[in-house]
This record gives sequence, C-alpha cells and structure tokens, in this order.
Amino acid sequence: MRQNTASTTVLRIATTLAATIACVVGTTAGAPAQTTTDAQTPSPAVVLTPDRDATRKPEPKPGSSPASGPASSQSSCSTPTFDGRHSCVEVTATDTPPSGALRRSPALIAGVTPPQWCDQANNQVWATRTQACIWQTVTYTTYRVTNGQRTTTGQASLIVMQYNYTDTGLGRYAHQIDTSMYSGWGDATKATIDGQATLTGPCTRTSATFPAKPLAPVNSWNTGESFFDSSLVGPATKGKCKTSWYLTFNNAGYDPAVVDYSMNEVRCDNATAGRPGIGCVIPWSASNLVYTRTATPELADHVTKAQASGLPSRLTRTEDQTVIDSNRTKACGSAPSVPGKSCDEYPIATSEQGLNAGGTRRTQPGCGFTGVPTGTGPVGASVCMIVATDNSSQGGTNTQFFRRDRVLQGDPFNVVVQ
Repeated sequence: MRQNTASTTVLRIATTLAATIACVVGTTAGAPAQTTTDAQTPSPAVVLTPDRDATRKPEPKPGSSPASGPASSQSSCSTPTFDGRHSCVEVTATDTPPSGALRRSPALIAGVTPPQWCDQANNQVWATRTQACIWQTVTYTTYRVTNGQRTTTGQASLIVMQYNYTDTGLGRYAHQIDTSMYSGWGDATKATIDGQATLTGPCTRTSATFPAKPLAPVNSWNTGESFFDSSLVGPATKGKCKTSWYLTFNNAGYDPAVVDYSMNEVRCDNATAGRPGIGCVIPWSASNLVYTRTATPELADHVTKAQASGLPSRLTRTEDQTVIDSNRTKACGSAPSVPGKSCDEYPIATSEQGLNAGGTRRTQPGCGFTGVPTGTGPVGASVCMIVATDNSSQGGTNTQFFRRDRVLQGDPFNVVVQ
C-alpha cells in the first residue's frame, strides 16, 4: 500500500462550491465545504490489500443492468463568468471509449490496479465477496458566450472507475477512484482534476488523497485513494457506510465543475458466529461453498444428483435455529437406520431453500430410502443416506466457509462440487 500525501485545502473547496453547479451520479450537489483531502496514513499495523482468491467469482449486482439510451444521461452546467465562460459536466451511459482505453497496469495506476474483470462493470456494479467495481464515462466541456452566441471551446471525455476492496478479517476498506481522459481537444484538455472523500454511516475516514493533476495527456490515469474503518461498537453488530468522491475540474478562466461518485457496497460486521472481531464483505455477492469428490465422495455424489434434479445451486443463508431444525426434521426425521451412514439433505439445512420453505422430499437411486419418490424441480429437498464421516466433514466445511466469508442471515452463496 503506498503512502498518501497531503492535497487541497478546505478554502479552495469552499471557493469551488460557491461557483459550481455539480453534476452527480444519482444526485446533483456541490462537494460539502467540510470535506478535505487529508494527509493521514492508515496505521502500518493494518495493511489492506485486495483478495485475489480465485474461488470468489465476479458477478453483476442482482436486479441491476447497464443503463442505456439518452434517458440515462445527466448533465449540469455552471453559471457563466463575467466574460461568458462556463463549463458543463455530463455523465452518460451511452458513450463508448475506444479499444484500449481501459488498459491499466501498475505503471498507470498510482494506487491499487483494479482487476481485469472490472472492464465488465460498465455503468453496472460487479463484485466478488471482497471487491466491487463500476465505471462510467463523463464529458467535461468548456464554452464561451459572446453576443448571445455560445461557442464550444473544448471537450474532454473521461473514464471514471470506482473500486472498493476489503478483507473479511479487517474492519477496514478502501474506496479508490481512477480517471483517464481518452479523447479531448481545446481548452477542456488544459484542466486539472482532484478529489475529496466523504462518508455517511458507521465508519470513519482514516486517510484520503487525490492531489491535483492535469487531465492531459490522453490515456494517463489519475488516482484517488481513501480508506475507512468501521466504527461498529459491541458484538452482534453490522452496518454499511456510504462513501463518496467529489471530483473537481479546475481550468484557468472557467469556473470549477464538480461531479460526485458514491458507493454503498461494503458491509462490516462483528456478528459472525465463531469469528470475534470486525471484518467486511460485499454482502450481495456469493462465494462458493465447495465440496470435493476426493475428500467427501458420497456427499459430492448426492449434491451433484440433487442439483441435476433441478434443486438450486445458489442458496441463501439462514441463522434461524427454528428454520434449521425444521429443515432437518422434515428431511431426515424419518430416515432409515443404516450402520455407518447418516441422512444428508440438500439444500442444506442452514439455507432458506430447505423443506421449511415448502415442497416435498425426493431421493436418488441407491440412497437407501424406501417410499420416497424421485422427483425434479427447484422446490423441495433431496435426501440420501451417506457415509457418516462425509456428513460430519460437511458440517465442518460449512461452518468454516460461513466464518471465512462472513455469510450471515440472508446472504447468498453457491454450492459447488469439484
């Protein structure tokens, strides 16, 4: 993690806001006057780095889709100066950067280089359990009005990428923002850009820096880094914090323009059973609960057949002991007695998709159940008598997974057989 340096002052921001009408992603507002870029550095004892665990696969945020069409554009323009100069900022989902504009490397990004899968996050949040990305395009345009006629004096098109990363074992997370001009001409390309970080919710800012840098040349990246610590107090607590970056475009002869970018993807908690202390995750992104054929062959065989019969591989965690007990009783309460074996149910009892949610039991060939039919479909549960050691191992695997990835009530997860 690189050291942060001091940047702009509160006085400059207050001056900026007095002259600016901001164009905001989701809302329109100027950067708050109390916002500063500070010179604090995260404690050396707490080193936050992105988790590159390959089992955590990126996915788009459920219920979201890339916006399209002219209706998705947002723009705002400042009041002209005495000589008719003014600037506008427009955030649009329809502009397409040229091939190669998203190219990133440690040599180009001053902070942490976002993962390659962030390229898919065009106007849509993508995430793993510990990382989240979204990028959009913004156009900065300068004008001059003379004798009632407005003339465009320059235009710059930029990529703005937001990147969250955190750690399941730390109560700290980062909100990084990276900008790059991919085309431009005229006065707009003479601007500089810098940023200020703010927050709302149960967290505190430990550091933030985005020193002023020129937009030019094209395909050069400017980076803002901010780090936040969860301020949750006491056990069994959890909460999300909304963090924002206010980016300011300054240009000699023109009033400043400000654009606001926010993320609210990270949840921190001190509520994970068996794992005291605070850690943070992207709660809507599902990790993989993996069963292996080498370690638990009969368990793996049953889960494979159950999923093949139509039962879902994506499940939702329940911590409600009443629901868990109901799932187990309805599935295995009348299981046959088979020496060395025990009843396995799928979906697993610690999920909301068990028999407590409805449906009927089904079984698979060779599972040792009589009077229970086979069946298909996404509702219900499959039961099978499997070797007891596999069943015991499954319990430990489940517990370790839920702790590792802080899978709490209502969180999604995938069941995968390898």
